Amino acid sequence: MSGGYGAGPDIIHDCGLQVEEGEIAVVVGPNGAGKSTAMKGIFGMIRLREGKVVFKGHDITALPPSERVLQGMAFVPQTHNVFPSMSVEENLEMGAFVREDDFANTRNQIFELFPVLKDKRKQLAGELSGGQRQQVAIGRALMTEPKLLMLDEPTAGVAPIVMQDLFGRIRDITASGVAVLMVEQNARQALEIADRGFVLVQGKNRFTDQGKTLLANPEVQRSFLGG
Repeated sequence: MSGGYGAGPDIIHDCGLQVEEGEIAVVVGPNGAGKSTAMKGIFGMIRLREGKVVFKGHDITALPPSERVLQGMAFVPQTHNVFPSMSVEENLEMGAFVREDDFANTRNQIFELFPVLKDKRKQLAGELSGGQRQQVAIGRALMTEPKLLMLDEPTAGVAPIVMQDLFGRIRDITASGVAVLMVEQNARQALEIADRGFVLVQGKNRFTDQGKTLLANPEVQRSFLGG
């Protein structure tokens, strides 16, 4: 993919990302590398000057984000990703807006995945901690029963112990066959759970490999993982 915002210059340049069913793919790199822009390109939120998006074997490059949701994509932005004046349960129900069937079973599965949300189901989302709000945001996305869950900096601003728990829950999500594509600032910890990883620099793929292989790469360690 090559593209950017509006009539401005390209932010990503011949950037390629891939994730298979049941995998975790992690996108890391320095600030300004184009990580979030690449995710938005996949979700149809920016224009692509070149390249295409293929999902479940079909070219969906021309589809708007709303249609991509119906195809089985879900995107959780880094900020403003919950409705603070609504309860936890109401936030989850908002995620089921595309469904016409009974979504109670899906909601119960989310409560099993994130037990604290069941305990706080009547509490306003705006009153929750940062980590709990992220759980609400991810849970709401899962209410659409996506095949691909995209997360933009899911552990931004949360405590290390909360980050590890959240990564564990993300691994649980993939166990059901959902693919997860994640932009993450905590590169080392994210690559530890990644089936595949992408290191972007100035909008281009610098390294692409299995997560553990990237962790063991001396240049990746030196340049992107702090030694």
